[in-house]
Amino acid sequence: MEYRKGSHSIYDIKYHIVWVTKYRYKILKGEMAKRLRDLIRQGCEARNITIVKGNITKDHIHLLISCPPTLSPAKIVQYLKWRSSKLLQDEFPELKKKYWGQHLWGRGYFCGTVGSVTEEMIKEYVENQDKMKDNDIFKITE
Repeated sequence: MEYRKGSHSIYDIKYHIVWVTKYRYKILKGEMAKRLRDLIRQGCEARNITIVKGNITKDHIHLLISCPPTLSPAKIVQYLKWRSSKLLQDEFPELKKKYWGQHLWGRGYFCGTVGSVTEEMIKEYVENQDKMKDNDIFKITE
């Protein structure tokens, strides 16, 4: 496992994020898909987000990203969707005809957390803290 470092933190935060085109129109192909790939890469780089894996299909995007703890998944998706929609519509005029309301993406998104440490492992670790050297440990959940 490779941890990332911030100025005051060490972390390993990964999200699986998926979002779709509005009306599930199959428009993400050819030059438009290539440009979208570049826009997503640039947007992630600007926010210190690492793309672990990513895939653009004709009507949706899959991303597995690693990001700093200062960024919420909602803010990440909001930024990537807004920026890519605006720039793609500026560069591909045919999109403005299809999406006259200026919304390229569907409203929602999927986000799942990913990690190498399971919930059970963390529960066991927290539970066994009182078996460590220091006896001045007070349980929060009892």
